[in-house]
Amino acid sequence: MRPHRRAPLFLGLGAAFAGLIGVISALTPEFADRFQLVRGVLPPGLPEAARVASLAFGLALIWLSRGLARRKRRAWSLAVCVVAGAAVAHLVKGLDFEEATVSALLLLALWRHRSEFVAPGEPAILRPLARVLVALTAVAALLALRDFDSTGASSHIESALLVLGVLLTFRALYLWLSPLAGKGEHTAEEGARARRLVRERGRDSLAYFSLRGDKQYLFSPSHRTLVAYRAVNGTALLSGDPIGDRAEMEDLLKEFRRIAHASGWRIAALGTSAELLPLYRRLGFHAVYLGDEAIVRPGGFSLEGRPIRKVRQSVTRLRKAGYSVRMLTVGDVDADLRNEIASVSSEWRGRWPERGFTMTMDALWDYPDSVVAVAEGPDGRVGGFLHLVPSPACRGWSLATMRRRRETPNGLMEFLIVEAIGWAREHHVSELSLNFAVFGRVLRADAGSALRQRTARAFLLRFDGFFQLERLHSFNAKFFPEWRPRFVCIERWTEAPLVGLAYLHVEQLLMPPGPWVRSKDLAAV
Repeated sequence: MRPHRRAPLFLGLGAAFAGLIGVISALTPEFADRFQLVRGVLPPGLPEAARVASLAFGLALIWLSRGLARRKRRAWSLAVCVVAGAAVAHLVKGLDFEEATVSALLLLALWRHRSEFVAPGEPAILRPLARVLVALTAVAALLALRDFDSTGASSHIESALLVLGVLLTFRALYLWLSPLAGKGEHTAEEGARARRLVRERGRDSLAYFSLRGDKQYLFSPSHRTLVAYRAVNGTALLSGDPIGDRAEMEDLLKEFRRIAHASGWRIAALGTSAELLPLYRRLGFHAVYLGDEAIVRPGGFSLEGRPIRKVRQSVTRLRKAGYSVRMLTVGDVDADLRNEIASVSSEWRGRWPERGFTMTMDALWDYPDSVVAVAEGPDGRVGGFLHLVPSPACRGWSLATMRRRRETPNGLMEFLIVEAIGWAREHHVSELSLNFAVFGRVLRADAGSALRQRTARAFLLRFDGFFQLERLHSFNAKFFPEWRPRFVCIERWTEAPLVGLAYLHVEQLLMPPGPWVRSKDLAAV
């Protein structure tokens, strides 16, 4: 990064520093001689009011520092006003020349580098912002025009209005500084172009998942390469590896970074393969281990041997119980079977939202070249299903969804996967990607592992009831897969917490069950 491009970051740090100085200055006593001087010149109460204003300006600068570091134009505009006000407040509250000088220098630096702050704000917030400002004006009018007593109910009303005013002010600032939101969806033309690229050049097992309707695309000038992403709360999340011509990937990622920075977004690449880590590191990204993808080679898979006997027993038990599996392309599934599959999915999920982003499709019937493995009981009723999507360029398939009715016998999912592996072998499929095991390497830690790994494993197991990390990893391990590591690539280590929250958000792991789930989520399958 060129030196002048670091200006927003340094100005963000400078704003946080100036804000901290303002807070400390407001909370500590003034120099007695200076304070007496301003009290003798200014109207009574003004120095005290300036002290409160200095505290407010300091807190505001600390809050604005992150927006400045993200090059946000609105944060810059507000920071200029706040810094100018802070400089005046420091002088009025006690002739604090030192603090005022810091503010003045920051103001000059902000003005000097004003052209660096180009990230636009979210235009859709103007209407809700106007409503908040109207409410804030009404509260201010009530406080200014009404004569409140110092005791009784009036005092409580005044306090409530003050609290409401503060909350509305914070809400207005939050809306004003909201990052630019991505458009959320791709056009039909972009979708058709992406499908063609995935079909012709989708070598990675995650490539097909880039076709979800909630992902946007950036194409190379030749249209032979793309990156799929989604912008969430100021974070642009790249989904899997770029798809297409390897020679174009570096330039395309550079262009994506330019667009993301111009929009005020931080960047994270989710599910990056080990093969592309050198490219991301060349571009200045840091890699964080995310987990392992379970890969089964159908040609070498067997139910023979003692280690896999539990899976073999499950398959034998289900066959004896009269269960069978049909493999169908989605386009060949009739309306009645679709309704049964949708019923299984709805029953399995209950009121939980559809989870997944990097290795799950947003719908089933919208992808006619995908395949479903349907398990039917002796009565012909559907007991469970798998949804598989292709990786045509590498002759592979990836598991997108697995569901079953809760009253079906244990081992039904193992039975379905074994049958799907058999189908894949007959069709000369090179690999079948099963579920993704988050932090799989950590979960495989045993008594002989390092203390750090064992501690991390114990920590993850405390949350297994909600995220089911260990259960999913144990299920994958039953098939003795090849573990393919995946990574998250980020630009700065300091961005890791916010990237983590954005990742949990798009994977729907922060969404509670119950009435918060939208009806369209329940109808996705």
